[in-house]
Amino acid sequence: MTTARDVMTTGTQCIKEDQTLMEAARMMRDLDVGSLPICGDDNKLHGMLTDRDIVIGAVASGSNCSQTLAGEYAQGAIHWVSSDTDIDDALAVMSEHQVKRLAVVDDHRLVGMISETDLTKHIDSDRLADVVSDVYA
Repeated sequence: MTTARDVMTTGTQCIKEDQTLMEAARMMRDLDVGSLPICGDDNKLHGMLTDRDIVIGAVASGSNCSQTLAGEYAQGAIHWVSSDTDIDDALAVMSEHQVKRLAVVDDHRLVGMISETDLTKHIDSDRLADVVSDVYA
């Protein structure tokens, strides 16, 4: 059985709730990623922040990204799986909730992320096409 642990990327870096959107944008640039998990002081996952959140949610509305905190964007449901979740179940979560990046959590702590890039390396192209079709529907 292939699990989320087999597919996920480890070493995921969080933006802390009390860091600014400017810091988040720089982290995204430096890490060459389009999203960051938002973690609290307890290192637990509190939300996800995307480049789109920064551009559409903050910049376009005139917010000062040097003063707006990432924690302000830790809203809505967080979709995640545990590291021993079967990959088919993880794909179902991604499809059902239309998430492009899925957090992998153990003991309430972020241990990795599953992205479309990870999926291209581990599942066949037909299954990948189905998931991508569902996520972008």
